[in-house]
Amino acid sequence: MEIATKPAPMLLAVISVLLLSSAGASCRKSPPAETGSARPEENVGEPDSVRLTENAVRTGGITVEPARVMETVRCIAGVGDLEFNSRRLIHLTARASGRLERIVAFRGERVVEGQVLAEIYSRDYLACQAEVLQAAERAARLLGTPDEQAARAFLGAARANLLPLGVTEPEIDTLISTKSIRRLLDVRAPFGGRIIEQAAVAGDGVEPGVSLFRIADLSTLWASVRIYEKDLAAVRPNVEVVLRTQAFPGEEFPGRLVLIGAVMDEKTRTVEGRVEVRNPSERLKPGMYVEASISCGETRRALVIPESALQEFQSRSVVFVRTGPGVFELRLVETGERTGGRVEILLGLAEGDKVVTSGSFLLKSEMLKKSLGEEHEHD
Repeated sequence: MEIATKPAPMLLAVISVLLLSSAGASCRKSPPAETGSARPEENVGEPDSVRLTENAVRTGGITVEPARVMETVRCIAGVGDLEFNSRRLIHLTARASGRLERIVAFRGERVVEGQVLAEIYSRDYLACQAEVLQAAERAARLLGTPDEQAARAFLGAARANLLPLGVTEPEIDTLISTKSIRRLLDVRAPFGGRIIEQAAVAGDGVEPGVSLFRIADLSTLWASVRIYEKDLAAVRPNVEVVLRTQAFPGEEFPGRLVLIGAVMDEKTRTVEGRVEVRNPSERLKPGMYVEASISCGETRRALVIPESALQEFQSRSVVFVRTGPGVFELRLVETGERTGGRVEILLGLAEGDKVVTSGSFLLKSEMLKKSLGEEHEHD
């Protein structure tokens, strides 16, 4: 595909001139009518524009949408990192001395609440079960005698020795009713999540407190967002927050500001804001960098365009504006806040300007070829 050009300064010089022009930039001359061909023509189009045939526009999937003035909610920008929700993060350790007989769940696997993760052979566990059975038999034998109360107290103490090992009351009742001692002590997941760390393997000797697993429920995460000192007065807890990541460009993840820190970082002049974000599909990962828009509850009118219209060209924020049939002009813009899939435009556009929302890749390629051609002419 070819484009119409005329001798002009290099593109970077043109962009610098555009920066000094007014935000409206609405008095530009319209290029001559399209001839139906994409071949270059002398003195056609402007040096910062691309001219395409109707067929090229159609096959390139180029669509436009007008810039609009809309009511928007003022937002405070912040950056930060995703981390585990500490309320749903647990470090499992051995509760009895013995040998790690078997591991049945491994790092990276998803587990459900109550699932057996490992089994430990422990003489202490066996002895505690035997003590409960003996106390239960004694209590049954002394039922209705003066020693009944003392026997019941002894049984209660024996039962209490099993509870710190992770044995539940219903499991102790089953032990007494069946009189069947279990050989291995189960290590169970206290809630559903992912095993993010496995610290032992089958055959390891263990003591109380030895690390076995770390489990995290990733269905909700925290984002530690840095809020600048100048913005603190406008921020309140429990407001809505929108998070964006580099991993999923164009997508927004809603959250809620649950905590504003009490200490100012003297070096960065920021305060930590804790944002809780739902993550049922586990697409978001702890450690990811995020950009945050924190709602302040104030509304105002602003000129906005779809985020898909905003492009980066020569390390600058630009948009392509349709100025005539098949003619698309490159505009340098200054952006403001982003929310709801739209971005505020502070300079470079006027209300009603038709910006390209899809197909910009083709225009960027043509503009780059044009820029290289102009540089060649000046060599």
